[in-house]
Order: sequence, then structure tokens, then C-alpha cells
Amino acid sequence: MSPFAPGTTGPCDQTRVHDPVIVRENGVYYLFSTGRGIALHSSRDRKTWTRAQRVWEEVPSWTGELIPGSTDHLWAPEIAFWNVKWHLYYSVSTFGKNRSAIGLMTNLTLDESRADYKWHDEGVVVQSNFSDDFNAIDPALARDENGKLWLFFGSFWSGIKAVELDEENGKPIAPDAPPLAIARRSSEDHDAVEAPYVLRRGGWFWLFVSFDACCRGVDSTYNIRVGRASQITGPYFDREGRPMLEGGGTLLRAGTQRWRGTGHNSIFEDEAGRDFVVYHAYDALERGFSKLRIEPLAWDDEGWPNLPRVPADDEELTL
Repeated sequence: MSPFAPGTTGPCDQTRVHDPVIVRENGVYYLFSTGRGIALHSSRDRKTWTRAQRVWEEVPSWTGELIPGSTDHLWAPEIAFWNVKWHLYYSVSTFGKNRSAIGLMTNLTLDESRADYKWHDEGVVVQSNFSDDFNAIDPALARDENGKLWLFFGSFWSGIKAVELDEENGKPIAPDAPPLAIARRSSEDHDAVEAPYVLRRGGWFWLFVSFDACCRGVDSTYNIRVGRASQITGPYFDREGRPMLEGGGTLLRAGTQRWRGTGHNSIFEDEAGRDFVVYHAYDALERGFSKLRIEPLAWDDEGWPNLPRVPADDEELTL
């Protein structure tokens, strides 16, 4: 969840992004993030990123009509390839309100040099209004054990939700049905859970979410949590057996003295089959700018994900 995302060109820890997701096409990595018309970077080594033309120079007119007060800053993209084209989901909202929508655009390629490179507006996928108890932002895609496609989303209010999608149009199979409840926190915790990401591995579905507050620069308290379920629709439990529908979530990454508010993660697999977690964090050494972080994701002997210990110079930094 973010109202902004300035972009730069440079090494990973200097690339200013918010809500990042990475995919690969023909040996090139593409990084999508929150920004005007959705920010886009590319890289061949995942270390140095070059800013590309934004996805939309002019956002679809329906976004402002459906969500009054929204701007050309589109939030929290998610992207996947099926049926010979890329499907890019994104959020339209205004900060702190749940009158929101998730939209969809498609493209045959991510390579701007190709003649068939063109983003097509596919309209609204799901939406929420002030009368709803959920917030239709922060989309994430996953497939179940039968190959069916699901969209996860949610931010604060009653937490994380899921709907099954029709592969033909990338939209809900049952558009009028209420979304399924997946994870939530209590009002005592300010309902602060958002930014889902689901990964299938080792016979389990792993739900990654962000707890607490983003978008406050060095005062951000975002942290990444995880739980697992035997079915994609849950119930999800953390390592201690606490239900994620009751506030459970095992800590995966918290902030350090330098890197504050670590959150809104996604996961990508490189050409060697290794998993990496990508997220943003606020750099306390540079005015709290939100920057790209990429870490290899390890799995322990009990099958749970973990991240290597952060470097000592980050932990011991004196500001």
C-alpha cells in the first residue's frame, strides 16, 4: 500500500521503488512497482536496474471515474504470464480509504523494442466501497493444486481475501460472491495486515503478508510475516500454530537501524531455480527513501522459509 514511488536508475540498494514485483522474460528481469502509470525497471543481473518507460503514460479514464480522488499513481502491481500474454494487476485507491479497485492490463511481451509491445486495458477485476468490510488493493496471484487461478488481496479492514479467477478473462468466476477470508488482525492491532503473496512449495501453500505501518519513511514499522496451509484457501497457521485469521504470522524480516519498514514482499525464481524475496525498505541514511531489497530465500529442515541474518554493518549502524 503506497501513495508514492519515485524511481531511479542504479544499483539495487539505490533503486527507489515501492511495492516491487519481479518477473523474467528472455533473460531480462523486469521490475514493476507503485508509481505514475506503474513504474518499470529492467536488469540482466538483478543488481543494476535501468528505469524504463512507465506502463501507462495516461491511465485509463475509468480509474478516476470509479475512484474519485485517485491519481495516475497506480499501486502495488502483480504480474503473471498465461494464455500467451502477460497479465498485470494493479490497485486504484486513495490513501486510508477502502473505496478501491483492482484493475487488469495485458501485453504479449515486456520487451519495448518489439512491434507487438502494447498494454491493453482490461478494466476492473474487483472493487470495494465504503459499505464493504474489505479493501480491494494489493493483488497477488497463485494457483492451487489443480491449477486453478486465485487472486489474493486486502489491506486493513477485515484483512486478506481471495477469489477464484476465470483464466479466459482474468476476472472472478463468481463476481457477485463475497470474497473468502484468509487472514486478519484484531482492532487492538489496528487491523494492520496487507500485501499478501502466496507461494506453493513442498506440499504447502505459504502466505506472506506485511504487518503494521508502511509509508511513514524512517518511522515505518512494516515487517514480513508468513504462515502455511494445506489448501490454498486455508486455514493458514504460523509456525507456533496460531491461525492467521486470528492474528497469527511468523516473523520473516523486520527492519534494522538502516533499513526501516521492511515489507510488501513478492518472490521470484531465477533461472537456476533459486527463490528470492523482493521487498521495499526505507533507507534511514537517505531521508527515508523507499528502496529495493532482494534477498535469497532459504528453507530450513522443517520446511519453513527463512532469510539470512542481515549484515552486521546494517545492524550496528549509528545514525
